[in-house]
Amino acid sequence: MSTPNAFGARTSLGAGLPDLYRLDALVGAVSLGTDLGRAPVTLKILLENALRHAGGGIVREDDVNALGAWRPGGAGEAEVPFMPSRVVLQDFTGVPAVVDLAAMRDAMAALGGDPSKVNPLVPADLVIDHSVQIDAWGGQGAFAFNVGKEYERNGERYQLLRWAQTAFRDLRVVPPGTGIIHQVNLEYLATVVTDRADEAGRVAYPDTLVGTDSHTTMINGLGVLGYGVGGIEAEAVLLGQPLYQPMPRIVGVRLAGELPRTTTATDLVLVITEMLRGFGVVGAFVEFAGDGLAGLSLADRATISNMSPEFGATSTLFPIDDETLAYLRLTGRSDERIDLVERYAKTQGLWREPGDGPDFDALLELDLGTVVPSLAGPRRPQDRVALSGLADNFRTAYPQTVGVPAKRIEAGGRSAEINHASVAIAAITSCTNTSNPTVMVGAGLLARNAVARGLTVSPVVKTSLAPGSRAVTGYLERAGLMDPLATLGFALAGYGCTTCIGNSGPLDEPIAEAVEADQLVVAAVLSGNRNFEGRIHPLVRASYLASPPLVVAFALAGRVDIDLTTEPLGTASDGTPVMLADIWPTPAEVREVIAGAVDAPLFRETYGSVFEGDDRWRALPIPEGDRYAWEPESTYIANPPFFEGITVDPPPLRDIEGARVLAVLGDSVTTDHISPAGSIAAWSPAGSWLQANGVSPVDFNSYGARRGHHEVMMRGTFGSIRLRNRLVDEKEGPYTIHLPDGEQVFIYDAAMRYRDEGVPLLILAGKEYGSGSSRDWAAKGTTLLGVRAVIAETYERIHRSNLVGMGVLPLQFLDGQNAATLGLTGR
Repeated sequence: MSTPNAFGARTSLGAGLPDLYRLDALVGAVSLGTDLGRAPVTLKILLENALRHAGGGIVREDDVNALGAWRPGGAGEAEVPFMPSRVVLQDFTGVPAVVDLAAMRDAMAALGGDPSKVNPLVPADLVIDHSVQIDAWGGQGAFAFNVGKEYERNGERYQLLRWAQTAFRDLRVVPPGTGIIHQVNLEYLATVVTDRADEAGRVAYPDTLVGTDSHTTMINGLGVLGYGVGGIEAEAVLLGQPLYQPMPRIVGVRLAGELPRTTTATDLVLVITEMLRGFGVVGAFVEFAGDGLAGLSLADRATISNMSPEFGATSTLFPIDDETLAYLRLTGRSDERIDLVERYAKTQGLWREPGDGPDFDALLELDLGTVVPSLAGPRRPQDRVALSGLADNFRTAYPQTVGVPAKRIEAGGRSAEINHASVAIAAITSCTNTSNPTVMVGAGLLARNAVARGLTVSPVVKTSLAPGSRAVTGYLERAGLMDPLATLGFALAGYGCTTCIGNSGPLDEPIAEAVEADQLVVAAVLSGNRNFEGRIHPLVRASYLASPPLVVAFALAGRVDIDLTTEPLGTASDGTPVMLADIWPTPAEVREVIAGAVDAPLFRETYGSVFEGDDRWRALPIPEGDRYAWEPESTYIANPPFFEGITVDPPPLRDIEGARVLAVLGDSVTTDHISPAGSIAAWSPAGSWLQANGVSPVDFNSYGARRGHHEVMMRGTFGSIRLRNRLVDEKEGPYTIHLPDGEQVFIYDAAMRYRDEGVPLLILAGKEYGSGSSRDWAAKGTTLLGVRAVIAETYERIHRSNLVGMGVLPLQFLDGQNAATLGLTGR
């Protein structure tokens, strides 16, 4: 088939350079809704994508016309195709995607076809980052121990991925112990502008992607349009299908001014998250503009883009400018690539020019000078609280904790006090912040200053450092900051998501016993992006998001019912009180350390062997053959039932009749509630099944690691210990009642009884149903339980798409109506 060239848009970028599809070829050829010079960069990237693929068999010239008609504030009706140039996956979502592809090959064979034809048509990178847990912490041997446990627990899963590397085309795997997917993408994988050979020569185009993790948006900080999708949508993209979306709603955020010296990018992103969640950008594309961008580092931009899911946006794009090129140089990209990025961006109008920026559907403005030190919590990332108001925030959220005397326990060979508001977990974790040298160096300098004053951390606090890239520990070592961090307990524990996704590991036994015995509301302070109740650790009720320096500060303070702007966080070795301001590093100190410790050779060395792995990875056996050899006794990997009985022609649709309600849920029910990623309780249906199949509780691993086996995952659906189902009144956990007899049982057990009785099921829910991670098992498990429809007030985009992909009908109450107003009790 000849190379498409709709509207004659293909032309050379210059002598010796690839071709491009010029957007200005559309001027006069289509009816543009706005002048291209005033159009948002997001729109231009989507428009170029449609233009380049138009006439190739899937995308039509009419699609280019429809998208070109976008105008600011217009409510155009169109279904726009988007064909990303690559896919990124992490292992929690990547393993089930590979399982699905392997099952598709079996189904293809069963239908008499060639199983090898089930193959990715779009390049994919899978980064193993979600499986390491904080089993050991605080000491120099923690990293080696945790990686060893990771391999011990996940050998079967990793063998599957080794098979996939050889069985599928264009699938690369970044082994364990390397980094976090989004930071690896930012520092190494992304090209900003890519180029490839085709029948007509070479063509350059914007680097675009989707990922099976909602924080894929972090790459938007580099000027790359990418966002999170469910595993089901990602599999469709891998197989060459476009993503269809409505005409984009593009919301601009114009920045002005500069951040105050005592604030960080974390404080800024928490302010932005609160602002955008309050304004309402669910499903929208957010784009930053304005002269305030000139003073915002690339790492700061990436921190903001990372948290797009927390304010509900599809993506949060920053335009390409000199700061983008500087970051590409810093991280060791080639001069040729950087030159191509600059030439292409300026030719296509993707380059940021001084001034107010493009025209948008809506525009918000933020003066950076108004940002104050902040945290977010104790249950949601959009609930920002100023540092000075944290004590009041905690007491208001948990009034039962006020006035309770502390208890003294023995922990770690030391005597310590524990009470409500005690910090039980302090974790420097997550690509959101560990990708940012400013806050990481800031944390190291604060630790150095604290150690110099003789400050120590209580043994009640479980401390950990788990950055998203080996480059981080590289520059901290160069700067001499790893030692003071380790002195305070922030020794390297792993390279991966760890605490941010619930892989915080166990608390010390005396601490766990005290929390359970006295029903203490203890806290986690982490530099992550999510803090939904029960996510970080089952015993930790309150979780606060904070910058890495504040994580260290609260580890030193040991409690969150404190105002660190007016109260000391500890006592120096000479007996004098130490204030946070006394040990907070200056911006000049941070800049000086970064200038001397962070450079391109460090990143080139870090990523020079990124796909090779250690001896354990290379020693894993690689199964052979086009089809995966399922192991019947495995409790990690199984052929899922999704393709059982599949036929060439789909069966006719059937009505939902005689349905019962499985659960009545409130607002902000997240995918963590629907399909937990963390620990598996021994008493739960999943725990019982594992034990019945010879797995002891100590070897359960996590729900996230077990996503390759449907028997575990369907039993874990709606399995959160913090789920509140109104059918069982005030009781928390994975419970419901079976109707009509009214017996209280596990949700899984009720669903299986309804299945045997031939009764279809419904879920009733409130606002923001399915918010949180892009977790396809939240939809897969729902359908395997026999749920045919969900009726909610509003949905998060990814989960709604996943439900559709699994054949579950996502219905929505009319505005102003909900289950209560309609008298729907579920009984």
